[in-house]
Amino acid sequence: MSYELAAETADFIRSKYAKSPKTAIVLGSGLGAFAEELENAIRIPYPEIPNFATSTVEGHAGQLVLGEIDGTPVAVQQGRFHFYEGYEMDQVTFPMRTFGLMGIENVILTNAAGSLSTEMAPGSLMLISDHLNCMGVNPLRGSNDKRFGPRFPDMTSAYDAELQTIVVTAADEIAKERFESGVDKSNTDFLHRGVYCGLSGPTYETPAEVRMYRLLGADAVGMSTVPEAIIARHQGMRVVGISCITNFAAGMTDESINHAEVMETGARVAEVFKELLRRVIRELH
Repeated sequence: MSYELAAETADFIRSKYAKSPKTAIVLGSGLGAFAEELENAIRIPYPEIPNFATSTVEGHAGQLVLGEIDGTPVAVQQGRFHFYEGYEMDQVTFPMRTFGLMGIENVILTNAAGSLSTEMAPGSLMLISDHLNCMGVNPLRGSNDKRFGPRFPDMTSAYDAELQTIVVTAADEIAKERFESGVDKSNTDFLHRGVYCGLSGPTYETPAEVRMYRLLGADAVGMSTVPEAIIARHQGMRVVGISCITNFAAGMTDESINHAEVMETGARVAEVFKELLRRVIRELH
């Protein structure tokens, strides 16, 4: 997708929403409920947005929601595009290109992920400290348009340290409040840190693959996020990533993995997840 197409799309979105969000959020499988929290919101289905693809996965509403959280304007992707859906990487990451030209400065990437650690159970959240790109392709492959960013972008700090601190502080506050109120006396440490391994999908991993990814240093596996993080950093946006741990990866238990389980777990942690995002956005602005 060219710079001109991204500019066209950015202009279209600006024509629909008068305010200028500085933060964008991408909501993963089962996490779309946060978009319903926005005040004074407008919703634009992806098919109505020039040059956008169409989300085909259950649990992804497939619309861009622009509105406010506690008075702060934000842009929210209620559902994303995946490489496994058959889209090219420039289609998968096109919303990021558009956000960059809209003046977005901070990107919060969320996803559903499988845990590779026995200490990180389904229903917890993982703050992404770094990633492994095991998708077999880089979204920057091909000619580079310098108007987007440099030919060889540095990924040393792919996930912004300051934004991670904001997330950790917000999570600690929520955990303390839940404990003191008696809502949760057992699982106050719901936020973990770890390395996210991005895979192409759509199959879940084999037990042998899971053992390999653990040896490589991964703590969770999923089928998104990495391409978006690369493109966002290419354009100079700050990135923070949060995984909703929906299952243990293959071979770690005797149970099979299915998408219904992913959706169910996402719904189960929705309230804590929404409150965490709300506090992070409040602190950002």
